Amino acid sequence: MIKFISDNFTWSLIIILLVNMSQRKLRHSDKKRLATILIAFLFLLFYIGNIVISINNLSPWFLLVDLLIVFLIGFIFRAKVWPYRLHCQKCGKKLDYNHIIGYDDNICSACYDEAHPEEAQKKAEAKLTKEEKIQIESSKAEKVEDINWDYWEPTDRCVITYVEDEDKLLLIEKKQGLGKGYINAPGGHIEIEETAMEAAIRETKEETGLDISSLDYRGVLHFNFKDGLKEIGYVYFASTFSGELKECEEARPFWISKAEIPYDNMWEDDRLWLPQALKGHKFEAYFIFDGKTMLDHKITWDEEL
Repeated sequence: MIKFISDNFTWSLIIILLVNMSQRKLRHSDKKRLATILIAFLFLLFYIGNIVISINNLSPWFLLVDLLIVFLIGFIFRAKVWPYRLHCQKCGKKLDYNHIIGYDDNICSACYDEAHPEEAQKKAEAKLTKEEKIQIESSKAEKVEDINWDYWEPTDRCVITYVEDEDKLLLIEKKQGLGKGYINAPGGHIEIEETAMEAAIRETKEETGLDISSLDYRGVLHFNFKDGLKEIGYVYFASTFSGELKECEEARPFWISKAEIPYDNMWEDDRLWLPQALKGHKFEAYFIFDGKTMLDHKITWDEEL
């Protein structure tokens, strides 16, 4: 027995050292790191007693005395020597290896996150992909400059088409969907298999009954909504058309004088770029919206592009 202890003392200390090194990588594990040092000290104390017994050729029964002394010291300081638990102190769930040797509070990850919501949020954000982080950052944006638009990816691509007839403009009253009740221009989603211009022609036909051609591209709109919607809209103008106006489930089309455009019943951004776009100016625009309220904007005109 004495020889067995002597032969395996070094390996035992190495194992304790490796456990202590593992604990260094775990947060809030100071008490358990101290415990491994105390365990190593008690083991060393037992080893010294073992050597004394061996040198003096004492009876192996003295090993029990040595062991009893070490055990008694450990029992007296048990709160510091053995802070380890196998199960979560809150929910009773079995702990994994890291939580057994580390994390002084002896609770599982779920219970810890519940008790420390701010740290849980930081951990969750650290695991997010680059795209997910951009999504979160854009939903928190209050100003255009808060977003890195080089990495911004729209969740929806659409077109907006203004049909002109001399001093009149074709608009629609939106009857459903985003912007319900607002006055806007014909438009909608770009399907996977079509170009933006093809979508503009199709959507105008569906919402107004008119066939349009000779479209002129005027600009692009970037809409970032705080609810997570990120929409890019390509703006077209057309003055060549045929057919008769027809109302559909989504929109009620009507002609109106350009001097009487009802900006008060349109999206807030329209009044910022539509007047200049009607004059033929090309532009690129960025908007931050919280619901139907515009928080910030930036518009760059053709002479700056």
